[in-house]
Amino acid sequence: MKKIRISDGAIILFLLLSVYVQAQSKKVPGVVVDHIPASTKTYVGSPSICILPNGDYIASHDYFGAGSTEHEQALTAVFKSTDKGKSWEKISEIHGQFWSNLFVHQDALYIMGTWKHYGNFIIRRSTDGGKTWSNPTDDRNGLLLPGEYHTAPVPVIEHNGRLWRALENASSPDKAWGKRFSAMVISAPVDADLLDATIWTASNGLPYDSTYLDGNFRGWLEGNVVVTTQGKMVNILRVATSEKGRDMAAVVNVSDDGLKVTFDPAAGFMDFVGGAKKFSIRYDEKSGHYFTLANLIKDVYAHRDAGSVRNTLVLKSSRDLKSWSVHKILLQHPDVEKHGFQYIDWQFDGKDIIYVSRTAYDDEWGGAHNFHDANYLTFHRIKNFRKLLRKAL
Repeated sequence: MKKIRISDGAIILFLLLSVYVQAQSKKVPGVVVDHIPASTKTYVGSPSICILPNGDYIASHDYFGAGSTEHEQALTAVFKSTDKGKSWEKISEIHGQFWSNLFVHQDALYIMGTWKHYGNFIIRRSTDGGKTWSNPTDDRNGLLLPGEYHTAPVPVIEHNGRLWRALENASSPDKAWGKRFSAMVISAPVDADLLDATIWTASNGLPYDSTYLDGNFRGWLEGNVVVTTQGKMVNILRVATSEKGRDMAAVVNVSDDGLKVTFDPAAGFMDFVGGAKKFSIRYDEKSGHYFTLANLIKDVYAHRDAGSVRNTLVLKSSRDLKSWSVHKILLQHPDVEKHGFQYIDWQFDGKDIIYVSRTAYDDEWGGAHNFHDANYLTFHRIKNFRKLLRKAL
């Protein structure tokens, strides 16, 4: 057999390339959970994270883009960390899962979202920590709402003996982005079988209204259910407007029984840092503050569409959901075209906050396609987050 000789030059080139790849990986903020080169035309979407009863972390993301199957039968990857986020392993893939959030209820792990881009709204259960999942074949096994729906990894919260979640009906005759979204909520008793569609209550949907914001309204989406300091349920939504650089959110009122949502356009809109991008709000009982991680727009980018500026991530808090303070810049990059830290999902973990980001950043293959089409899922930790309440930017 002829021996194959590798030249010294080839060895040196290989070693240099290895060093380069390692250097590039170290530049990416946080811990890399997953990475997909932009050349695949498949991108990281919908990051979510939760903490299992045994302390393990579970994270997920879906795949979107021209190289994905998002419009036929979407695919979601699931990862686990047994060392508090220092390292991750992929443990499963779910065929037919998109725009989804993870959550734990009564020691079982759930994932909730659509089965494809504007697909049926579904829920799955895992009893083995995310390795295997139930199949939503019908209304007794997790097919909650057949039709066209839109959502994101947003919180599921418990209030008055029920679980609550926001979503958007996307079945409007006008199929334009934004115009097709009607804001709504669903809820179910905490002690019921969550895979049984008959136990879920769905509200009416509030459709797009072109007259809102003096004609500058472009749509609302990716709502968060939150309980106010008065004990009332509201749905706080991301808002798209035609005003450059303006971040806004909308506060929709939810009836106590979850059957009716209402909105007052004169009082329901508020300026909200990061409101033009997806955000999640959660309440911290210990500090008495609501928290969110959101994308701040620096003055130099105020001329841009607010939804397109995702290169700066900040931590915010509020006592009343109305007045918000920005406490710290968590992640930032000077470039807005090919860098983004977005669609943050997060959880309280003792004194810390842990979160995952749909991150568009440099890699050894030319970086992300653009700020929106992310090439990384990254994990991060905010240590002693309550101490940051003393600071404000």
